[in-house]
Amino acid sequence: MKTEVKVTGLDGVLNTLRSLPPELVSKRGGPVKQALAKGARLLLEEAKSNLKRAVAADGDESTGLLLQNVVATRGKTPFGSKGEKYLIRVRRKIYPDSDGKAIDVKKLDKAAKKELRNTRKTAHLLEYGSKKQQATPWLRPAVRTKGPEVIQVVRDELLRRLDLVVKKLAKMNGGR
Repeated sequence: MKTEVKVTGLDGVLNTLRSLPPELVSKRGGPVKQALAKGARLLLEEAKSNLKRAVAADGDESTGLLLQNVVATRGKTPFGSKGEKYLIRVRRKIYPDSDGKAIDVKKLDKAAKKELRNTRKTAHLLEYGSKKQQATPWLRPAVRTKGPEVIQVVRDELLRRLDLVVKKLAKMNGGR
C-alpha cells in the first residue's frame, strides 16, 4: 500500500535550502528532518484516529496490533538525490492464531507465510477493499483533511528552526 503526496511550487525554497551552509545539513537531518518529523506526527495522529473508526465500523473487536504498528518513519531518499523523506507506514506483524498463540514463522514454508494474516494486508484491505470487503479508507482521508495543516506546520517549524540555527551561527561568528 502506497499513498504518496507531492508538494509543488517550492522550487525557490528548495534552491535556498541547497545553498545553505553545512551546519544546516547533516547525516542526522538537521532542521529539515525535524520539521518533517513534526508534520508526519500530526498526520499520523489523524491517520490513527481514522483507523480506529474504520476498525470499529465493522463492529469487530480489535486486538490493537494494527493500530500500534502504524508509524511515521524516516525514509531513504530516492537514488541520486538529496533531501529528507518521512513516511506513514504499517510495520508488518503477524496476527496470532485463533487460540491467541504466536505463530512461529520460521517453521513455515513460503506459501504458508504468504497466507498468514498480517498488519499490512489488513491495512491494505481496509484502505482499498476487495471483492468481498468494502473499502473503509483511513490514510487517504487523513491526507486530504490534514494535508494543508501538515504543510503549514512543516513550513512554520522549518522557519523557526532555521532562525535558531542562524542566530547560533551569528553568535559563534561574533554577530547578533
